[in-house]
Amino acid sequence: MKIICKILAFGTIALSVGGCDLTMLPEHELSPEQYFQNESDLTLWSNQFYNDNLESADIGINDADDKIDNGLSDYITGSRNAASQTWSFSALRKINYLLEHLDQCPDRALATKYEAVARFFRAYFYCLTVRTYGDVPYYDHLLGSTDADVYKARDDRGYVMDRVLEDFDFAARNLPGTWESGNTRVTKWAALAYASRAALYEGTFRKYHGMADADKYLRQAAATAKEFITDSPFHLYEEGAEPYRELFYSENAKTCEVVLCRRYDKAFGISHSVPYNIKFGRTSLTRRFMNHYLMADGSRFTDKEGWETMPYSEETQGRDPRMAQTVLCPGYKQVEATTVTRNTLSSHTGYEPIKFVGTAANSTTSGAASSDWILMRAAEVYLNYAEAVAELGTITQNDLEISVNLIRKRAKMTGIDLTKADASPDPYLLECYPNVTKSAHTGVILEIRRERTVELVMEPPYRSWDLFRWNECKQALNHYRPYYGCYIAGAGTYDMDNDGTPDLELYIDEATSSCPTKLQIGKEVILSEETKGYIVGYPGVVHGRNWDDARDYLWPIPAAQRTLNPALTQNPGWDDGLNF
Repeated sequence: MKIICKILAFGTIALSVGGCDLTMLPEHELSPEQYFQNESDLTLWSNQFYNDNLESADIGINDADDKIDNGLSDYITGSRNAASQTWSFSALRKINYLLEHLDQCPDRALATKYEAVARFFRAYFYCLTVRTYGDVPYYDHLLGSTDADVYKARDDRGYVMDRVLEDFDFAARNLPGTWESGNTRVTKWAALAYASRAALYEGTFRKYHGMADADKYLRQAAATAKEFITDSPFHLYEEGAEPYRELFYSENAKTCEVVLCRRYDKAFGISHSVPYNIKFGRTSLTRRFMNHYLMADGSRFTDKEGWETMPYSEETQGRDPRMAQTVLCPGYKQVEATTVTRNTLSSHTGYEPIKFVGTAANSTTSGAASSDWILMRAAEVYLNYAEAVAELGTITQNDLEISVNLIRKRAKMTGIDLTKADASPDPYLLECYPNVTKSAHTGVILEIRRERTVELVMEPPYRSWDLFRWNECKQALNHYRPYYGCYIAGAGTYDMDNDGTPDLELYIDEATSSCPTKLQIGKEVILSEETKGYIVGYPGVVHGRNWDDARDYLWPIPAAQRTLNPALTQNPGWDDGLNF
């Protein structure tokens, strides 16, 4: 313990003094020249990369058109501004610090392995930074306080993303395929998977925002995803009656599918509150999202007669089996429960998620959950591949069979037929994605988007960033498009669990039934047509009104950073009060 404390103290000193002379440490303490010489040193230093960079268990950071909760994201409310925006490069400094001291490790193979770890995290850091700000200063070395590059201008995002993909490629060629600690460490396969995510984002962002070189990045996305699909040992978890649902509440991540996860274990005092936050944060899925689910026979729900006014107990029947493994539907039983949990319309929309929930105890106590948190799984890589080749216009039926149709098969759904999908693009999806490429493959692109929407729902942070790269935020967040939920035909009693007995009464003036749940229309439940219609999540709240396509797809550069470094230009459309 004493040695670890000294190492951590050294790390703190090294990171806080910038360009100061580090040779003045007391002789009995560790110094940089004495460290980074063996695997223990390199492991201990690189451990902080995981905590600094990878997401913790949290679903509250990705509200979009598919999900809301008790607090909307700042890009939805229009509350972003340069004065409150902050950024930090401290995580990058730790990464570059390791890279600049690896020459002190006498074992060159070991040094290369940890160079690959560091370069993976440098690539990951810049993926997130570019996605948020666009052009950013790129640093691949340590900076001292007198280094001229402290005050450098922003580098072009294309230059930065090329470095990102170079780092991911180096990581993929030099990281091990497995670690003794399992899928909590970055591997060759994680590098390929994250490279496919990064390249797909850049390629589609460029394509849908009218920027050059879109196909260059789409080809890289397809290539890295294809290598993962062809060579990696990962495949979809398919055991049991509800494999999709089980993926997300299992105490231990399913290593056959989960490429990278964050470990939670109550034995070590490490837990999270995702199921609790779903319940008490009133996490709610939207009707717009629910309409993405197909019928179990593969036909479109939105082609059915009367689908617009179908009540909850009817619209949830005969759908894609993943719906009942994601949303509280009639007949739902929590893990280890023997009785059905009814829908009491306690969420904002009436569509309450059960994904990640597990046992009732996990939902009723904060910090009670210890299921591993999935960061990357094979299903996403399959979707990345299918989308990349579809956007390139080179997609074949075989491409679908080795990717998205495996996901459909796991869900016990009919696969996508390329010819049929392209011959008949879904009108509902065209309304959801009006900016989609209009080409011979519009239909299959829409079907891949459908699949991505339902397969990855609530996994952070997918949906919001998908809307950003597809250039669909303005219409998805339009204030004339409220967050709608279940359809209510009017006052009366409802059988929410389909057992033949009404269990919910919605009333206007006075309740008259013996139903266990009674809610007053206009006060406890707000409907789109006053006494009937869709449940309205966030009634009276105008969101997305001021969305500006020329401004809002990037965040503002923090004004405080521009004051410190006048070479940093501001993103278009953002006024930070500075005149340079």
